[in-house]
Amino acid sequence: MVDITDFRNAMSLLSSAVNVVTTNGVAGQHGFTASAVCSVTDTPATLLVCMNTATYTYQFFEQNRVLAVNVLAGHHQDLSQTFASKLTSEQRFEKATWHSLITSSPILDDALVSFDCEIEQIQRVGTHGIFICRVVAIKQPQPYLQSEGLVYFNRGYRQVGI
Repeated sequence: MVDITDFRNAMSLLSSAVNVVTTNGVAGQHGFTASAVCSVTDTPATLLVCMNTATYTYQFFEQNRVLAVNVLAGHHQDLSQTFASKLTSEQRFEKATWHSLITSSPILDDALVSFDCEIEQIQRVGTHGIFICRVVAIKQPQPYLQSEGLVYFNRGYRQVGI
């Protein structure tokens, strides 16, 4: 069996894009910061999003069954920290400008890219829920935004890109 500390130390060296994942629906508007997001397939366009089931907001994502993945730019470090904090949902969303596409999940106006999704499956593994999400709309800046991406590496924020 792998030691938890060894595993966490090893995973800290796996660079991950930083995202704010949001939802809106019968359970209200909520969001959290996530680095455990990845593509599953392009046919149909599907993402995987992992979320700790012990967090206060987990239940709202389960109830709403929709979410948006907002990929953060280099200048969004403060927003990432806001959505990882103990602030209320209302206080979190006051820190940026949002709109919606199809599902009504909040879409960050100046995200590098945003994926509007319906949650098709939820699988629980250990401490986390895995959301399998069908992408129903994508918002990309036109022309393509010339900005650095925000990643998390070795327990700290880094900027990558241009």
